[in-house]
Amino acid sequence: MEQTRVAILAIVVENPAQVEPLNQILHQYRQHIIGRMGIPYEKKEISLISIAVDAPADIISALSGKIGMLDGVTAKAVYSKV
Repeated sequence: MEQTRVAILAIVVENPAQVEPLNQILHQYRQHIIGRMGIPYEKKEISLISIAVDAPADIISALSGKIGMLDGVTAKAVYSKV
C-alpha cells in the first residue's frame, strides 16, 4: 500500500465556463477527497474553492496539475507534514 499525504488544494476560478470541467476532474478523484468548500465571491466575479485530500503525493500533484491546466483556473497544493 502506497503511503498517502494529506493536503489542501486552493483553487481560484476566474472563468465560470470552467466550473463543469473542474467538477468532472474532481469527480474522477472523488475517492481521495476528504471534503470541499466553495465560496463564490460575487464582488470580484470569482469562486474560491478548497479541497482537502488524502492521497499519494503523485495523485495530488496530478490533480492539481489537471485543474491548473483549465483556462482561467489556478490551483496550488499545500501538504501536511504527516
